[in-house]
Amino acid sequence: MADIRQEREALEQVLIGEYGVKAVDTHGRQRPEPPCPVRTCFQRDVDRIIHSKPFRRLKHKTQVFLNPEGDHYRTRLTHTLEVSRIARTISRALCLNEDLTEAIALGHDLGHTPFGHAGERVLNELYPGGFRHDEQSLRVVDHLAKDGQGLNLCYETRMGILHHKNGQPDDTLEAKVVQRADRVAYINHDADDAFRAGILTADMLPASVKRELGDRNSVRIDTITRDIIRESSGKDDIVMSPAIESAVNEFRDFMFEKVYRNPVAKGEESKVLGILSGIYEYYRTHPSMLPRDDRALMEEDSLERAVCDYVSGMTDQYAIDRYSDLFLPGSWQVR
Repeated sequence: MADIRQEREALEQVLIGEYGVKAVDTHGRQRPEPPCPVRTCFQRDVDRIIHSKPFRRLKHKTQVFLNPEGDHYRTRLTHTLEVSRIARTISRALCLNEDLTEAIALGHDLGHTPFGHAGERVLNELYPGGFRHDEQSLRVVDHLAKDGQGLNLCYETRMGILHHKNGQPDDTLEAKVVQRADRVAYINHDADDAFRAGILTADMLPASVKRELGDRNSVRIDTITRDIIRESSGKDDIVMSPAIESAVNEFRDFMFEKVYRNPVAKGEESKVLGILSGIYEYYRTHPSMLPRDDRALMEEDSLERAVCDYVSGMTDQYAIDRYSDLFLPGSWQVR
């Protein structure tokens, strides 16, 4: 059976170019373990993430719109899958390691809070050490997943997850692909959701965005993806052409102005502060009420860290239910 993995590793020597990371060249895991007889180390990382509880919870976490009426709005899980597909397309075309790219993409948002970035802002104010979802994503795969054992992922996967938001000069090209794909995905699918919600109309898009990128979601994604592949081919960096990058940046600025900071679109977010701060303060003052695994984390780190981990891992509905259980009166029944 070991021949299967070794055959794939040998094939990578042909398929992966000089700027990609080959599985045999990994810096390894935090805890050494025998290799899988079938899968390369990065394939194994993909499977560990997909089969984890934090990954499954992403389907019930907000992407942009809180509790939208309709089945077709994005969630944090669908965002993750869209990032993964765009990133894999780019990596394959550039002869990079598609498995490593997929692992980074699938794990990049595991640390996101309930209620999207609104929840992240609340925890950043409440937790004394500050809260960043990229750092929390690394904490999830290193310490919190698998009932506190962590997933023991490869170094390259872990660093790609940690740096997916801002990047570092020494990032792998696979990590840089995910950084680009993340932005390509969210500005386009968030715009698509905003059109569906009536927040945006097609005529509101900047003329340069429609001219350079296209007038439909699928066309824009295809335009940007092809540009990244064309401009990055044969280079040790992941780049866009000046015209496309300028249009992407203008598109992102437009989305912040018209959607991400829109008082109508974000009207319900003011309630997030009350919900999460109430839950956070309750467990901070009643630590014995934390679940058993979180109490164990409290003893090895701090009470505030354990509460932050617990709250950040909640789904939207679970946070609402916990708040209701803790602070709202239940129905009185005659027995």
